[in-house]
Amino acid sequence: MQIRNNFEIKNLTTYKIGGKVKTLYLPETLEELTSLLRELDEYVVLGSCSDVLFSSNGYSGNVIITTEMKKFEIRGTKIYAECGVKDPMLAKSVSEVSLSGLEFLIGLPGTIGGAVYMNAGAHGQCIADTLVSCCLFDCETKEVVYKNKEDMQFSYRHSLLHDKRFILLYAEFELKRAPLEDIKALMERNLTFRKTVQPSLANPNAGSVFKNPENDSAGRLLDKAGVKEFEAPNVKIWEKHANFIVNKGDATSEDVLEMMVKMHNAVKDTYTIELRPEIIFIGDKTEKEEELCNILYQKKQK
Repeated sequence: MQIRNNFEIKNLTTYKIGGKVKTLYLPETLEELTSLLRELDEYVVLGSCSDVLFSSNGYSGNVIITTEMKKFEIRGTKIYAECGVKDPMLAKSVSEVSLSGLEFLIGLPGTIGGAVYMNAGAHGQCIADTLVSCCLFDCETKEVVYKNKEDMQFSYRHSLLHDKRFILLYAEFELKRAPLEDIKALMERNLTFRKTVQPSLANPNAGSVFKNPENDSAGRLLDKAGVKEFEAPNVKIWEKHANFIVNKGDATSEDVLEMMVKMHNAVKDTYTIELRPEIIFIGDKTEKEEELCNILYQKKQK
């Protein structure tokens, strides 16, 4: 297992933003990961750092990165994948044996752990459609437990893992056999759509900024609210899709948060709808970041 102290986390995030974290751990096996989770008092567990914004002020805590945990197994139509398996790798591998159900993962930059955490989905498919069970670490009892799909509380961009008690170790999926040409055609359509509409990681970003409100699209609301015209010295709105913020090269976390607040307020003022961030903020907040996060991440009022 690799251990790095005072690590510049921006070297791993897809936003290319973030200060130093106290200690970075890269376990390579389930045993190493569970041992870490038992030994450390506090930590953040991440995969590809593709849906997060780290504070440029850094993080005085432990970060566990799972991307060295790459094992998966195909047994008939059942798939067992560790939390650090890259989404496109799994999609491609199961497609090669004519298994359908995970085609949407081909264009996602994350890992299976993140996909289960947020019930990732695209183009009419989502993780909950094919997941059978999860092997989890219980942070309260320090034990390994198993949960069926029914126990995972899946909904739009949500799962049981959001309450922070459980951490995914590996997941089991049940896929369906389908003609190889149909699977590959669906994956190609997914990739073409993403390339046409969404920025590649050559333009540093963390994916969709806001979650879709019920029965609507955050991208549509943002577009109609005119946010594509918003630009700052270090960040901009992606010209082909209003729900993406791109780091122009030297952006800080405050730059991104300030743009998020402008976007949030534009939709609120136009439609009286308060969008909620899909991007997760992590780190030791500055006073300004605290103020901005309080606007963006406030709990919904009943």
